[in-house]
Amino acid sequence: MNSHHDHHAGPPPAPYWNPYTAGIGLGLVLLLAFVVMGRGLGASGAFSSLVATGVSCVAPTHAEQNAFYKEYLGDGKMNPLKDWLVFEVIGVILGGFISGLLAGRIRGKVEKGPRISIKGRLFYAFIGGTIMGFAAKLARGCTSGQALTGGALLSVGSWAFMLCVFAGAYATAYFVRRQWI
Repeated sequence: MNSHHDHHAGPPPAPYWNPYTAGIGLGLVLLLAFVVMGRGLGASGAFSSLVATGVSCVAPTHAEQNAFYKEYLGDGKMNPLKDWLVFEVIGVILGGFISGLLAGRIRGKVEKGPRISIKGRLFYAFIGGTIMGFAAKLARGCTSGQALTGGALLSVGSWAFMLCVFAGAYATAYFVRRQWI
């Protein structure tokens, strides 16, 4: 019995896309975002809008007096959850789910190495995601905003950001490599 696939889960998943084809597709989506919306892609702004809206619901006076939240809440005439980046992130989530469904890749499992428990894997994923969220605000953008959009605009800061992302990832991978083998 092949342990690589769950036989009760249906046919084997479709192969992954060719990375060059996927890269060209992503570049076309980025170009389309510039043409249609007048700006590039990004995701961290959507989460900032969500947080600002939540704080405004719980403590409206604090949100109105805080410069960070005020930037996302605007003048109060428009709901920050109607920001196009919020819809972009919703589209990414739905699109990823539909793509996984069509490719037969929807599985109820946690990807992990043999030397870590599921609980440990989820703990490290949560910690890593939290650090990435704070880092995205410090860097004034996430990898989609800084690397894709900023890189396409030839922003020196965005290229420096991406070099640091790769250097940091390779340096960190050394310390956690045994968790995956």
